[in-house]
Amino acid sequence: MKRWLLLFATMVSLLTLHGCGYNDFQRLDEKSKAAWSEVLNQYQRRADLVPNIVATVKGEASFEQDTLTKVIEARSKATSIQATPELISNPEAFNKFQQAQGELSSALSRLMVVSERYPQLQANQGFRDLRVTLEGTENRITVARNEYIGTVQAYNVLARSFPTNLTAKVFGYAVKPNFTVQNEAEISSPPKVDFSAPAAPAGSK
Repeated sequence: MKRWLLLFATMVSLLTLHGCGYNDFQRLDEKSKAAWSEVLNQYQRRADLVPNIVATVKGEASFEQDTLTKVIEARSKATSIQATPELISNPEAFNKFQQAQGELSSALSRLMVVSERYPQLQANQGFRDLRVTLEGTENRITVARNEYIGTVQAYNVLARSFPTNLTAKVFGYAVKPNFTVQNEAEISSPPKVDFSAPAAPAGSK
């Protein structure tokens, strides 16, 4: 009799956990972590490209040093933040991280726009290849980030809705931070790649 009562109690507990979203929290929590890892992989891929881009651009003696310096500084800031899995549970750290990545995106975009003024740089096959690789990486970042956004939205709806919000409180499933609208506006557009003949630098003949 005790054995049947124990089995019955176990079944009731499992059904209760399932009905309150426990399994969904487990699934979405793991999915959000996997999506975040992919975001980090693509950001790292971009960061690894920057030294090669900088080295190539430095070959253009008259290139705007201020633009180049901002890229170097932005990369340094972005890579200085330790992107641990726990970061997605810390809104303040998450916002600081996404702001740094947004600044790097803006700096790289500016560098690509300025580079169009330098015909010799545009004719450099190595630089052209790096531009194409950068554009592809920015697109990968967008895809990875959108996957993360969708997963976290589903998770947060579960964490805020009744009765699953009770399960969230009991098991410590806090709402996760997500990319902000302002940040999306800053970093959602990859640098434009235009291989048409650029205008000559001001003052040239």
